[in-house]
Amino acid sequence: MTRFGPHASHISTGDLWWKNAVIYCVDVEAFYDSDGDGVGDLAGLTDRIDYLAELGVTCLWLMPFYPTPGRDDGYDVTDMFGVDPRFGTHGDLVELVRAAGDRGIRVIADLVVNHTSDQHPWFQQARSSKDSPYRDYYVWRSDPPPDTKGQVVFPDTEDSIWAHDEQSGEWYLHHFHSYQPDLNFANPAVRDQIAKSIGFWLQVGLSGFRVDAVPFLVADLDTEADDVPGDPHDYLKQLRAFLGRRRGDAILLGEVNLPHKDQQAYFGGPSGGDELTMMFDFIGMEALYLSLARQDARPVAKALRERPKIHPDCHWATFVRNHDELTLDKLTDEERQEVFAAFGPEPEMQIYGRGLKRRLPSMLDGDPRRIRMVYSLLFSLPGTPTLYYGEEIGMGEDLAAEGRRAVRTPMQWENARNGGFSTAPEGDLVQRLVSGGFGPEHVNVADQTRDPDSLWHFMRELIQTYRECPELGWGDFTVLRQPDPRVLVHRCRWDGASVVAVHNLSSEPLTVRFSLAPDDLEGEEPAWLEDPFAHRSVETAEDGAVELPLAGYGHHWLRVRHDGQRR
Repeated sequence: MTRFGPHASHISTGDLWWKNAVIYCVDVEAFYDSDGDGVGDLAGLTDRIDYLAELGVTCLWLMPFYPTPGRDDGYDVTDMFGVDPRFGTHGDLVELVRAAGDRGIRVIADLVVNHTSDQHPWFQQARSSKDSPYRDYYVWRSDPPPDTKGQVVFPDTEDSIWAHDEQSGEWYLHHFHSYQPDLNFANPAVRDQIAKSIGFWLQVGLSGFRVDAVPFLVADLDTEADDVPGDPHDYLKQLRAFLGRRRGDAILLGEVNLPHKDQQAYFGGPSGGDELTMMFDFIGMEALYLSLARQDARPVAKALRERPKIHPDCHWATFVRNHDELTLDKLTDEERQEVFAAFGPEPEMQIYGRGLKRRLPSMLDGDPRRIRMVYSLLFSLPGTPTLYYGEEIGMGEDLAAEGRRAVRTPMQWENARNGGFSTAPEGDLVQRLVSGGFGPEHVNVADQTRDPDSLWHFMRELIQTYRECPELGWGDFTVLRQPDPRVLVHRCRWDGASVVAVHNLSSEPLTVRFSLAPDDLEGEEPAWLEDPFAHRSVETAEDGAVELPLAGYGHHWLRVRHDGQRR
């Protein structure tokens, strides 16, 4: 690594490739079916890799492709080293990684090691005998557990974090579904197996992992019997160190949905940088939806200001929608009800009492102005933007589908049978397609790639412009003062260059007035602003004051320029 300091002008941005990457999450079974059996597969994803390259994706995140009974969409794993035969073979995965790499796309995958399926050979051996060497791969208790209903992850389906196993006569720990027994990280053999699986997939060619439910990996937060010696974060440090030894540029992207005060530790502290490489910004995402509901920028501005300080070699991953429910659990009860009222008022739109099972376009009633404003804001925020498949064309959800599967519907490629996803009979599809106004007859790739005014073309231009603005991935972030609470004006500054982003979260047209920071005005030549989308200049006063008209849900990016500046 050729990094000498957080603002060194001689840094190669390729050293920390993930700082200005564009991550694209794919559910393999729902993306493209190459053999007509109704299930998406790795060969199908490889067939569509040029589509992702044309869009501008630089990092492909694969949801679980491991062998599974399929009770939790692949997160109930029966073999950490395997490929589910429905999706193909190890050879198919290697071909995908090779094809992606040829197009400048790295591949990461879900690391699911908090638990296994209860059908995993380890658990089958563990429950067969208390003397089994696999018994301590899991956490057991012989006495009846206390009431833990308030600690379950899925309150709609579970009422305890302990389940009774009739075969062994004891209870085993499971923070998630009862068919997903928790692994015992105090056991060195378990740690060795996890390290071996990481090493194996790195050798196959992966560039890192999205780590599922990290707080449960670091420590058993809900029992007093935590036998892990020393600081529980030591284990995460060990994983990061092992990853670095095997592949220095690989990443650990963590799912850590905790309050701000607890997040910093998962990066290794402000001076550490030796645990997670990146972390999803759940607090910022939830605050964004509150701002959208209120048409008031202050909640998201507050969340961004309060982000904890992190090591320069760490980063945030930003998103507006992921593959799970749209969780709102860090909002107050009153705030959550505001978001529910605005974007999911019907009971079938809500899930677990804390979130929504909807995609963004349907929540915003398909309003193209508002949808584009949200994605412009996403890509302008400090962090690495993460897209969920289908976001680039504005896919909706299937509210009749169970739980999180509402947003895991097949990709809509064209206005054709099965949306172009598969040639199988409709009844053989892994899941039915979205119907109605967001169905493939109205929302599909083929139509949008041919329409220069489509959301897809907007997203492609947005991605290209983001990639041309390293300030957004690398820079220091500041919310600029201005009097209108409906507007967010922020600046990202790096290596002598700045980008200012202006977003109107309300439906009303307005004019915003703000001033550039003094540092942006320094230079031998006067400063001026350039809109990288419209390729036009924006006038500023001599003191750096800017007056900018905005349409309802209007948005602009502005690069601060000086005559003769090379960047």
